[in-house]
Amino acid sequence: MTRLTPADLEAARDRIVPDVVASGLSVLFCGINPGLMTAATGHHFARPGNRFWPVLHLSGFTPRQLAPAEQEELLSYGLGITNVVARATARADELSAQEYRDGGRLLTVKVERLRPRWLAVVGVTAYRTAFGEPKARIGPQERTIGGTRVWALPNPSGLNAHWTAATMAEEYGRLRAAASGDDGAGLPC
Repeated sequence: MTRLTPADLEAARDRIVPDVVASGLSVLFCGINPGLMTAATGHHFARPGNRFWPVLHLSGFTPRQLAPAEQEELLSYGLGITNVVARATARADELSAQEYRDGGRLLTVKVERLRPRWLAVVGVTAYRTAFGEPKARIGPQERTIGGTRVWALPNPSGLNAHWTAATMAEEYGRLRAAASGDDGAGLPC
């Protein structure tokens, strides 16, 4: 990959990164919003410190660790990627609460159209704000969107020091087991 300059990254501000989606996915992963590295490259979770791709592999969703540039391969595993808010920013704290709420409404329409088995929001705070669920915790949610179940996952950003790659992989693995119908792991009664 060509090394990006600070000017390249700044030029990517407010860009929209296309979703990696198809109808009937097993899991649609939903980030908060694209970062500038993602917007500059066009590849989701592209920042080198982001742990999404390693955690996806460690949790068993993919047979090997994919690079961000291989994101389209996710579709062959029944997986996809979208975002709560489409526009790229340097930091998620540049987004307003209204943008999250608007994003939650648009995401609901997208999920109703695509009908994945699971919507996995990677960032419980983003989930809380977008869907007006201030007490939501990591794990499966009571909310459904049509027939789609919802799971809040830890944010894989390198800035999220509360979770290691290993502990994130455990939580993502719980979702993988539920999505594959192994035993309903972690589903609320």
